This record gives sequence, C-alpha cells and structure tokens, in this order.
Amino acid sequence: MSGEPFEYGIDGPKVIVVGVDGSETSLHAGAYAWGLARRSDARLIVVYVSPVAAISTLTPGGAAVMREAGEEVAAELRAEIEQRASGMEAVRYEFVSEVGDAYSVLSRVADENRADAVVVGASAQAGHRLIGSVAVRLVRAGRWPVTVVP
Repeated sequence: MSGEPFEYGIDGPKVIVVGVDGSETSLHAGAYAWGLARRSDARLIVVYVSPVAAISTLTPGGAAVMREAGEEVAAELRAEIEQRASGMEAVRYEFVSEVGDAYSVLSRVADENRADAVVVGASAQAGHRLIGSVAVRLVRAGRWPVTVVP
C-alpha cells in the first residue's frame, strides 16, 4: 500500500441526470437517483421528455392538445417530486421538461451539465428488445456511467 489513507465520501458522482416519464420503472429510477444524490451530496437533474414523434404527426390542433398533455404530465411529475422531497433529506435538484427524443435530450442535458452518472428505468416495451431502448442507446454512447433500474 502507498501509505495514503483511504478517504470516504469524497469520490462519487457530483452531477446525476435521471430520466422520468411517469412509468413505474422511471419512478424507481428517480428514487434510486435521489438516494444516490443524497448519499454523495450530488446535484440531481430530473428530466422529463415529451415525445416529439407523436406531436409531429398530428394536425396543428392535435399537436397543441398533445403538447398541452405533455405539459400536464410534466407539471404532475414536478408536483409529485416536490411533495416527496418535502419529507426527505435535502437534495439539490432541478426539474427539466423538454419536447424531443428521450435519448437526444438526456444525452444533451448530461453533456451540458457534465454529468457523472445517468440513471434511467428499464423499458417495459417489447419492441425495444429488437430496436434498442433509450437505456441501451445511452450505454452504447459510452460517455457516462449509466444505471438501468428495473
């Protein structure tokens, strides 16, 4: 051994990005990321992405309805996070809501904030086994450690 003491609590992620969409697995990912942020005194960035594909294929009136629905989901998620946060140990967090492709938005937010870790829920959609989920695409990007929570 080098004789230098091992130090606890100085390593680990300082910026964690977590993707949430209201699904059970994404809420599990959010809880996991919250605990990780609390234990490592990291800043947590909670990201909700409204899918752009569904909006872009609609008529202008339909797109407005979908955009409004996405904003409502984001507001509900933000309120749920704030409610749960009030009963827990303090974690520095921010909530980001954007319209777009989940992989692209999560990647950009992680890069812009120099994330040390990205946390997402496992996809429950059968088709993702064939074409790849957001989690698989994030892992393949190889730019940050990615934790996929069941």
